[in-house]
Amino acid sequence: MSKGVKAAVIGGVFAVMVGGAGYGAYNVVSALNGGGATGAASPKSGPPSSAEVEETTTKFFAAWEKGQAAQAAAFTNNDAAAESVLTSYGEKAYITGVKITPGKAKGATVPFTVSAKVSYDGKSKALSYKSELTVVRGLTTGRALVDWEPTVIHPQLKKGDTLVTGEAASPPIEAVDREGTVLTKEKYPSLGPILDTLRERYGDKAGGSPGIELAIRHADESADTTLLTLAKGRPGKLETTLSASVQAAAETAVKKYAESSVVALKPSTGEVLAVANHRGDAFNAAFEGRVAPGSTMKIITAAMLIDNGVTSMNGPAPCPPSAMWQSQTFKNLKGLEPNETASATLADGFLRSCNTAFIKLVDEDPLTDASLTREAEERFGLGRGDWKTGITSFDGSVPASAGPDRAANAIGQGGVQMNPLNMASVTATAITGEFRQPYLVSPELDDRQLATAEGLRAGTAAQLKQMMRLTATAPQGTAVRAMSGLSGDIGAKTGSAEVDGNATSDSWFTGFRNDVAAAAMSQQGGHGSDAAGPIVADVLRASG
Repeated sequence: MSKGVKAAVIGGVFAVMVGGAGYGAYNVVSALNGGGATGAASPKSGPPSSAEVEETTTKFFAAWEKGQAAQAAAFTNNDAAAESVLTSYGEKAYITGVKITPGKAKGATVPFTVSAKVSYDGKSKALSYKSELTVVRGLTTGRALVDWEPTVIHPQLKKGDTLVTGEAASPPIEAVDREGTVLTKEKYPSLGPILDTLRERYGDKAGGSPGIELAIRHADESADTTLLTLAKGRPGKLETTLSASVQAAAETAVKKYAESSVVALKPSTGEVLAVANHRGDAFNAAFEGRVAPGSTMKIITAAMLIDNGVTSMNGPAPCPPSAMWQSQTFKNLKGLEPNETASATLADGFLRSCNTAFIKLVDEDPLTDASLTREAEERFGLGRGDWKTGITSFDGSVPASAGPDRAANAIGQGGVQMNPLNMASVTATAITGEFRQPYLVSPELDDRQLATAEGLRAGTAAQLKQMMRLTATAPQGTAVRAMSGLSGDIGAKTGSAEVDGNATSDSWFTGFRNDVAAAAMSQQGGHGSDAAGPIVADVLRASG
């Protein structure tokens, strides 16, 4: 859509700021008109009565239906912000013929249905949607007022957003998977925000032409959200690296666990096969999340220990009940049997996910506070801010840390931040020895330069892959339960990350099956095999 509308957005944000200074903007007007005369009775208090709720909503709806933005806004507790949005409703969104049908009130909350018409440049189409409002008591006047939120006007509006109608900002796209199957947000809900972003970024390059739409223009400058198409544009075909079958499995898998995300990719190429989120918001945590990855980080820590000659897969790595690091005590997960004998190896500590085995080794020569950071950046391509996946993504962070955080980082706590995309890439690098930056759209489409990294020595990669195999197949391996029944060459690493204030840890799991790597997290999902493990296993099972 015409980018000239952005001025209206900025103006709307300013109006929100002014109106948000208090609930008294309407009351100032009332006072000037004699409504606040000295000696008047004290303002009413307590919840609005049912009669007040009905009266306020009736007057608010009537003014809204007539396109009287200022009058309708005066029945809210933030008239400046409300007037800005209501004005754009008619003047920028070209919505007319508004008819509002209230439903049965539930206390002070009133659901309602809006029926209207959107007309622009000779094109017209009916519009219908549902929303709700709540009536509250004005803080200074005691009047019954609509509690202003942009969602009153449309349930998808957020602060600073505006409704606009006009030529679409980008032509529509027909996104297809690697086999040519059409990908739609209706069939693959997790792809909704991603497809919007792909359209915004590549619509002009895919060969389509824009249509006319009613859309939400977001204050954060993210891709417009189309609400109604008045005239279809000609979609351009956009090829992605996704696999429709793996994506379908990912969508189904994450729905079983709250606040869950998963990514699958091909280690041999870096092509992303699936990305799915099941969250209470539209955030693409699979690509953009920034949370502690727990013991899945031990893949990188093990690589650091091997590359620096501290130990090897079959080298010593005692697993005591606890380990002290610069005044902080670290312990293992409850129920983990310690092993301080000569048979305690790095592989044993890895497959059983022994925290203390790793912490006891992070101060060995020649390791420094920056060794884990260098390993992550130079070998695994993480934490440099240079991944260009085709959509917005975060490529991890492994800060050089002194004090207790140096040890905490080694087990995926402290200052380390990752997401499933990062950990799927870590697994891909670990099992191939090559870092191949993940991507969703071919770099040839827009001449993006993909990130590069040194990768791993062949010997290091071979040891990491074998330790992941043991974690998924050996009797004491923490990933055995989740990976049970999967055929082919398989391996995995579990993780559980403690988060301040949460009684239950975040569940993490990353694994591979032949030429597919996948990683998942489920916030407050418990141990790695509790939630994230089954998600990854389902995705790997669908990879054929």
